[in-house]
Amino acid sequence: MARARIDDELGRAAFATVRAIAAEHAAAGDRLGLAASVDRTTLAFAVRYSLQLLAEQAPGGTVEVRVPPYAAVQCVEGPKHTRGTPPNVIETDAGTWIALAAGDLSWQDARDAGRVHASGQRADLADVLPVIPG
Repeated sequence: MARARIDDELGRAAFATVRAIAAEHAAAGDRLGLAASVDRTTLAFAVRYSLQLLAEQAPGGTVEVRVPPYAAVQCVEGPKHTRGTPPNVIETDAGTWIALAAGDLSWQDARDAGRVHASGQRADLADVLPVIPG
């Protein structure tokens, strides 16, 4: 069963909160402490909302984007995946995803730093990010 759509006002508020805390950590050189510094519910809400926007802005079923343990969506036009492991998978942590979704981190920089794991020929979000520009 599909999740209910997250309200834009609530989603943007959660996203802004998480992004502000992430900026504080980035300024201190600590990108890994984000999950410990943000209420788990707020972080999950921000991740789910931004993934919801990704799926709306790049509809399709070719690429599965995973931000464990919070959410996963299928997006990008092309052949739809229906069973088993998807051929195009992107996986990252919540802090990296928030930075990508906001445009605070480029797709290429995240890939080069090993902060994003992407497999498959279509596993590239460079053309659809950011989803919530700052």
